[in-house]
Amino acid sequence: MSFPIKEIPTKPFDGQKPGTSGLRKRVKVFQQQHYTENFVQSIFDSIEPKGVTLVIGGDGRYFSPETVQTILKIGSANGVAKFIIGKDSILSTPAASNVIRKYKAYGGILLTASHNPGGPDNDFGIKYNVSNGGPAPENVTNKIYEKSKTIASYKVIEAPAVDLSKIGEASYGPSKVSIIDSVADYLTLLEEIFDFPLIKNFLSSHADEYRVLFDGLHGVTGPYASKILVDTLGLPDTSVQNCVPLPDFGGGHPDPNLTYAHTLVEAVERNNIAFGAASDGDGDRNMIYGKGAFVTPSDSVAIIADWADVIPYFKKGGVKGLARSMPTSKAIDLVAQKKGLEYFEVPTGWKFFGNLMDAGRLSICGEESFGTGSDHIREKDGLWAIMAWLNIIAAANAKSPNKLVGINDILKSHYEIYGRSYFSRYDYEEVPSEGANAMVAAINHALKNKSLDNTTHVSASSGGKFTVSGIYNFEYKDPIDHSISSNQGQVITFSDGSRVVFRLSGTGSQGATVRMYVERYVAPEAGAAALNGDTAEGLKGLIEVALEISQLKKFLGREKPTVIT
Repeated sequence: MSFPIKEIPTKPFDGQKPGTSGLRKRVKVFQQQHYTENFVQSIFDSIEPKGVTLVIGGDGRYFSPETVQTILKIGSANGVAKFIIGKDSILSTPAASNVIRKYKAYGGILLTASHNPGGPDNDFGIKYNVSNGGPAPENVTNKIYEKSKTIASYKVIEAPAVDLSKIGEASYGPSKVSIIDSVADYLTLLEEIFDFPLIKNFLSSHADEYRVLFDGLHGVTGPYASKILVDTLGLPDTSVQNCVPLPDFGGGHPDPNLTYAHTLVEAVERNNIAFGAASDGDGDRNMIYGKGAFVTPSDSVAIIADWADVIPYFKKGGVKGLARSMPTSKAIDLVAQKKGLEYFEVPTGWKFFGNLMDAGRLSICGEESFGTGSDHIREKDGLWAIMAWLNIIAAANAKSPNKLVGINDILKSHYEIYGRSYFSRYDYEEVPSEGANAMVAAINHALKNKSLDNTTHVSASSGGKFTVSGIYNFEYKDPIDHSISSNQGQVITFSDGSRVVFRLSGTGSQGATVRMYVERYVAPEAGAAALNGDTAEGLKGLIEVALEISQLKKFLGREKPTVIT
């Protein structure tokens, strides 16, 4: 049977440049005639699609089902042999990475804007992943962008729409389509990594005193968490909330931090929950939060690295190396130094970790933006991090038969050995691009003429003094492919070892987002009071100085950040 291919004439749209995490725009932008089709065709024009297997998934946000059918039309016309699609177009980013790797697919197209809000007036995104299961590197995304600037037509095959709600085999034109259970392969993967019997035994034997609550924020991870925590580990149904994926995430902002995951924070504090956790829209981020106990992402990845020997995956394969994104606190560096492991500081963007993993030099890594993961896949993985913490808690309690060990106990013992990096991030979202660029230019000017070097600044509230020791723009030379990534963030360092980082983020869909990261290290010998203080108090003086030096309020026209984490 022949399937005629139609060539639809089109013209390029400006700005179809994929960022670190694909192309993200408002839904209404993607709904313009030919807009989505142009970008999808540009992906196929940038790869070799004939005869390949391609995975399609996403976080289930608004405009996803229609876009899956668009990808089938264009992909089939471009020669894709087989599509593997998550049921109802649902496949978390970590699960998609696993499916690409497990079934040796050529790549995957993920429909997600990660932690950004969804719905008809909010964000949509299209992201291409390569055969290692990780985000497309710059040489691929640049090619997609170049193709999008010259596109004159796209190809389609018109065939009946595929029913995405039915698991099983189907077809679209000449292409085979396999609709798979979104959760099954991912659950199998986690059961191979973690000590499920140990975790289940601990949770069942401490059911009353150590309760767990997971909040899916109406993102993609709801069905995954229900299958893992309730069906597999035997926790009650009340251990999960907001776990039905919704196209608009229930009107919320599916970002697991103290501001947007308030439904988790409130429930944990109100109900004395020992272990709370949340994930984001597409499932690659996580937050660990128990009653009176918040774990910063920087501390979280350091603690997972420190306790890696209780996790079967690392017990069997060992830990090859550790890494963090540049803005992330240096807590994991200290673990690497103590354990004699190689460690790396990379730009923000998971693809940089992927290169190191593929070369066999990295096992555990993380970003301060609530992203944590390992070399089991090539994306950060929210539920992996949550299971890692449950594995650690269970192992710690197996060694402590007479005292229940909780999140704060793990944190305190870590600080006693390694010291503490007080860390916070201020996000200023959707600020005027002109003001953001002017602030960056002013800091670059100070870098160039060294006007801030050796200047001392006094905190108005505490009287603490901070002397600038230098400023630099972070640049990374990839040790694997030797590519150079420049201008990855401006770093102001101080004589006491503190530092402040400023970055423009590319994850929003309009305006600019400015992120300010503040870090102050306290050594273990400083004592319990200094190590276990309040983060805001511990950083107050440094934050005041950072705002003064950068003149951030003047440039951005904002008195307060949108989010503090």
